[in-house]
Amino acid sequence: MKVLLISANREEINMRTWPLGLACVAAATQRAGHEVKIVDLIDAENPRVTLGETIGAFQPDLIGISVRNIDDQSMEGSTFLLEQVRDVVRDCKAFSDAPIVLGGAGYSMFPESALEYLGADMGIQGEGEMALPALIERIEQGADLSGVPGLYLLGRGLRGERTFVKHLDELPLPDAGLLMPSLETDEEFWLPVQTRRGCPMNCSYCSTATIEGCQIRKRSPEIVVQWLARWVKLGFHRFYFVDNTFNLPPSYAKALCSRLLEASLDITWRCILYPARLEEDLVRSMAGAGCVEVSVGFESGSELILSGMNKRFKPDDVRQACSLAAKYGIHRMGFLMLGGPGETRETALESLAFADSLDLDAVKISVGIRIYPHTALADVAVREGVIAADDDLLFPTFYVARGLKDWLHEVVQDWMATRPNWFR
Repeated sequence: MKVLLISANREEINMRTWPLGLACVAAATQRAGHEVKIVDLIDAENPRVTLGETIGAFQPDLIGISVRNIDDQSMEGSTFLLEQVRDVVRDCKAFSDAPIVLGGAGYSMFPESALEYLGADMGIQGEGEMALPALIERIEQGADLSGVPGLYLLGRGLRGERTFVKHLDELPLPDAGLLMPSLETDEEFWLPVQTRRGCPMNCSYCSTATIEGCQIRKRSPEIVVQWLARWVKLGFHRFYFVDNTFNLPPSYAKALCSRLLEASLDITWRCILYPARLEEDLVRSMAGAGCVEVSVGFESGSELILSGMNKRFKPDDVRQACSLAAKYGIHRMGFLMLGGPGETRETALESLAFADSLDLDAVKISVGIRIYPHTALADVAVREGVIAADDDLLFPTFYVARGLKDWLHEVVQDWMATRPNWFR
């Protein structure tokens, strides 16, 4: 079967992205014996023209559309991004009679409501590497689609129980043939790498459990390093480990860094740290293996607020993690998330002062927290009357503690005015 896979994302929120998930699905679909073409619309001057020309030339039997982001997660002037994805679905229908299936992280958070809003034929919640080839096989055989993992049909709901691949080494990694040529010379581009999926930390506001599950599932460090080595031979030397928590579990992070050190790949990379019980020998290994930047999502400097977010660390843990990174010359970006349940003027000021004391290289501040389904924050918002119990939350809705919205905006602007490395 000829399968056209489309990355509908056209936003560069914080940094340029490459559709790694879509490329992994493409690799798995190719391995199943199908002809695959990827279209990344981020550079398309006119997406409709690009789609028309591509569909006309390729004549796909099935079209897959990846939905990366629902919105920009910013309460101030929030941008709803599914409108442009709906245009992509509309254009695909205009140019082809092939069935359209949705997927991606954004879709997985809202499998029924996003499918209805976008008007595609079906969607896959969760990992598509196993589900899409299974779907294609049933379509080719004219068989019942029930039982395809995570499959939703428009107007008919979930047709197959969602499953998670326990051992990620079973899934292929994409090769350079799936990379957009324009990125090969982009000096600002960091090639994304995912070594683990799933997160057990259960932060009160986080959607990761819905997207990837609560259990950490890993690729073997050897396979990850071999994959990186292939990209290095092609001239890529900057990578971004997009795992939710690079340092968890510590044993895996140490093993990965050890393999990177042994391989001597001459690379630099960035990652995301969970600031709890961070060990110095791990940070030392990270720096030796090429780590030059970490993102530390500590969110608050108040123990009270951190506890309410179900964080497994305290401000002193954050301070230690940031100090260790600085000791080994690693650039540190911190994240503050103000206005959540229990926030007061006192706790907000405490958090701002705490972030200031860390002397970070950069600080990103969010005022208000995007409410996602199946989270503790959504439960709080229902109890407090912020949202209705039947709100599907597809359209961006934010939680801000009562009476703080305007005050927080003004205070944050004042703090940022004298701190050029702080931003929103």
